[in-house]
Amino acid sequence: MRLDHYDNSYFSRGASKIKEALWWVVRSVLFAPWFPIPSSIKVAALRLFGAKVGRGVVIRSRVNITFPWKVTLGDHVWIGDEVLILSLDQVTIASHVCISQRAFLCTGSHQFKSENFDLVTKPISIREGCWIAANVFIGAGVTLGKGTLCSAGSVVLKSHGADQVLVGNPAVPRSS
Repeated sequence: MRLDHYDNSYFSRGASKIKEALWWVVRSVLFAPWFPIPSSIKVAALRLFGAKVGRGVVIRSRVNITFPWKVTLGDHVWIGDEVLILSLDQVTIASHVCISQRAFLCTGSHQFKSENFDLVTKPISIREGCWIAANVFIGAGVTLGKGTLCSAGSVVLKSHGADQVLVGNPAVPRSS
């Protein structure tokens, strides 16, 4: 790869530079502090910036959402402290999903073998009733079926069906 050839000008951020800059300010004031700010205020800010957010959403301290206009949250979603949602592509989180502390949902990567180190983005979809435990990594293009549990520290690089218990790096369904 040649990083001096890197050019992601084709990538659509999904909003104007002014909107993105305003989001950075709002994110710094409302989402970055270590002290609690009411979830209702954070939810209102997300909606103002184009996120689709259901009822009863809880967002803890130091949550980092890159582009809220590419995020959909269902009802009664809980997002724990220091969760990072790199929403370069669409992130859809259905109702009754818990995303625990320091989880990382990453919709982007790069073509390592390409000389231009091209940016690649793919959506993430987490279906109803999932639990993403602490320090879990969810990679680009992953869909998790209804009721799936990703055990703490797991690295999920491919999609999995409903009612799975995923463990390890790379994450695989736990055998009974």
